[in-house]
Amino acid sequence: MKPRIAIVEDEAGLRDNYVEALRRRGYQPAGYADRASAMAAFEARLPELVIIDINLGDEVEGGFELCRALRARTATLPIIFLTARAAEIDSLYRLRQGADDYLTKDISLEHLCARVAALLRRVAAIDAAGSGEVLLRRGALVLDANRFTANWRDQPVTLSLTEFWLVHALARYPGHVKSRQQLMEAASVVLDDSTITSQIKRLRRKFAALDPDFDAIETVYGAGYRWRGHDSTDA
Repeated sequence: MKPRIAIVEDEAGLRDNYVEALRRRGYQPAGYADRASAMAAFEARLPELVIIDINLGDEVEGGFELCRALRARTATLPIIFLTARAAEIDSLYRLRQGADDYLTKDISLEHLCARVAALLRRVAAIDAAGSGEVLLRRGALVLDANRFTANWRDQPVTLSLTEFWLVHALARYPGHVKSRQQLMEAASVVLDDSTITSQIKRLRRKFAALDPDFDAIETVYGAGYRWRGHDSTDA
């Protein structure tokens, strides 16, 4: 069955372009002009992935509201935010609205479709893994790959799915250097080097907000990143 992709975008021209591009690549896309029409459709059935414009008509943060409503229903639905300006992306990450990816509207349709494909591959890999995975414990860190939750020193860390898998890839083998390409493969995302760097910075900020002494993610200049943890027992 073709994966169903929802595009919530108030600009009709952009919405139609996204729908047509995704249809050509074998998906089953559906476009919605506002939050209300999208939510009405989602009440009947959730799609496999949602692309959401942040500013929806008169609702300046309508996309955020829609994302929060979806996250209240499911933690695993892939959600991509669209924004008009690249400079807004760092602010969006800090808001921690629960999306898995953030893209600017000036990206190519090829790039958009590549990000969609990567997120759907990750969902398929998660489904194939089933519920047999155990908790991953690395000292003060506890990751639950079934529930996609993270805890640091018994405090929950709010991570997107992409952030979760980046931490998982690093913490799974403490001391091993992971290149940016290896991190992308582990998280099933298509990102450039600068975006991986930004992701790591955001992860550090999230952990540091709970623990000012957090230093478990180490930069290995010219090579990548590694998890510095010394306690590496699995649950």
